[in-house]
Amino acid sequence: MEITKTAIPEVLIIKPDVFGDDRGYFFESYQQEKFKAFGINAAFVQDNESCSQKGVLRGLHFQKPPFAQGKLIRVIRGAVMDVAVDIRKASPTFGKWVSMMLTGENKCMCWIPEGFAHGFITLEENTVFSYKCTNYYNKASEGSVRWNDPTLNIDWGTENPILSGKDSDAPLFSQLPHVF
Repeated sequence: MEITKTAIPEVLIIKPDVFGDDRGYFFESYQQEKFKAFGINAAFVQDNESCSQKGVLRGLHFQKPPFAQGKLIRVIRGAVMDVAVDIRKASPTFGKWVSMMLTGENKCMCWIPEGFAHGFITLEENTVFSYKCTNYYNKASEGSVRWNDPTLNIDWGTENPILSGKDSDAPLFSQLPHVF
């Protein structure tokens, strides 16, 4: 397994060791001791999965304390551009974002700790996105940031993604309460 720090050092890209032959492939998508060795000491309590058509943008979402979530994310089928935005007010990277390509083919994963808004845009039809969470979802604790916030200036590669009503009406970054 290979772990790479992004421009925001707490957000990690994880490339697993994939073993393939003419039958297909095998890899460990999670192994607690290996992840601990790289500083990811998380206790996962919930797994989530979504399937989306091409051009769907989900995010930017987060859970406020005490239900804040760290996420270990990956794509099972298809491809996404994945984005993490630092919303920790005291952080030197507050308001900065990183993006990475996650695909069913490259099998890369991403660790996003608590204190980040997270979103992705699907680049292929029927993309299956999966993630492990360190805390349970709580509707009263959900928060979001508008996907096309001019302060963040994220290049999603499209001006007209397919959005939920909640995501298109999300508050601007400057309107966020500072909960982290």
